Amino acid sequence: MINSLFIINLSGYFYCYRDVFLEKHWKSVVARSLCDYFFDQQHKLLSPEDTPPVIATPHHYLISIYRCNIFFVAVCTTEVSPLFVVEFLHRVVDTLEDYFNECSETVIKENYVVVYELLDEMLDNGFPLATESNILKELIKPPNILRSIANTVTGKSNVSSTLPSGQLSNVPWRRTGVKYTNNEAYFDIIEEIDAIIDRSGVTVFAEIQGCIECCIKLSGMPDLTLSFVNPILLDDVSFHPCVRFKRWEAEKILSFIPPDGNFRLMSYHIGSQSIVAIPIYVKHSINLKEQMGGKIDITVGPKQTIGRTVENVVLEIPMPKAVLNCNVISNQGRYSFDPVNKILRWDIGRIDIAKLPNLRGTISIHPSITAVESDPAINVYFSISQLAISGIKVNRLDMYGEKYKPFKGVKYVTKAGKFHIRM
Repeated sequence: MINSLFIINLSGYFYCYRDVFLEKHWKSVVARSLCDYFFDQQHKLLSPEDTPPVIATPHHYLISIYRCNIFFVAVCTTEVSPLFVVEFLHRVVDTLEDYFNECSETVIKENYVVVYELLDEMLDNGFPLATESNILKELIKPPNILRSIANTVTGKSNVSSTLPSGQLSNVPWRRTGVKYTNNEAYFDIIEEIDAIIDRSGVTVFAEIQGCIECCIKLSGMPDLTLSFVNPILLDDVSFHPCVRFKRWEAEKILSFIPPDGNFRLMSYHIGSQSIVAIPIYVKHSINLKEQMGGKIDITVGPKQTIGRTVENVVLEIPMPKAVLNCNVISNQGRYSFDPVNKILRWDIGRIDIAKLPNLRGTISIHPSITAVESDPAINVYFSISQLAISGIKVNRLDMYGEKYKPFKGVKYVTKAGKFHIRM
């Protein structure tokens, strides 16, 4: 399936060979010159995010993702499902972040040996083999200073001499013989809302992308069952391999034996046909006058119905090319204007209800411009803790032991958007 992997840094726009700083081949060796097709596409684009995920060459397919300012380019010699390869590449990045706490060119170069060992185990002859973090950590020990010194002296590697116990069972994503003094499980419901609102404040389009992140620290081989009050809201769901899909199709219940540690249980999508309440409003007035400049006045505030604090609020306004500068004053947060990309960025942070954030000032326009494009759109980013904006609610969570008998003494600590069970 996957013949080779090339990892390329951002300066690959200009230097073709020098910036492929890591390559891994599982089958026959593919020349680096194949990346020229990838670089040719880069020269035509203004932003790395615009890179096409699939690039067809005369004899190969290049499937890539862009994360952490790095391109991960997989080379396939035959037609494959692009989403399958893209998912594997994302799993590679997640594994590197889990091992080294970050994924960057510097970190990868400092841990070349461990990275190659991980890639050897994650793919076997081009097909995914072991991609679960807890299984990989049992096979390849995460690097630390003491282990690196010992390996240098003894000449050993981080690879274990025994096969992970989970690989030999029918539950390959979980280690066997797991024991914890305190048995706990954490579930976080994380949702992202994407909406378009017109000048009058009416929602034109809104959809929600959500996921359930888990941190499971339970002994033995627990079997969990999770049900929702309103599962009909969930659409276009994708699951971790541990979820029994047939039971979800029949009863809309998540039944699974979880991996040990951190993992994503499921992802879901809520379409625009559902009613989505936007938890923030923006009152704005942006007037661009020809040759005389313009004025800007923006006020941001939370809606009183949410009852939660709105944090990490950021506004980005892509200005027309005719704009030279923005002379503004804000009563909260800090602002900046990029004269090259023509983007006005206002970083508000947490909204103070007693004094709503306001940004006002003038806009300078090039005097030679006789016509100005239409008023710019406003991109708003924010976060709200302990709030599931979709209204999805957990009904109950049942736990069964190795003999499928309910655990006793389970205590629930529940909050909006997250819940915690403790034994």
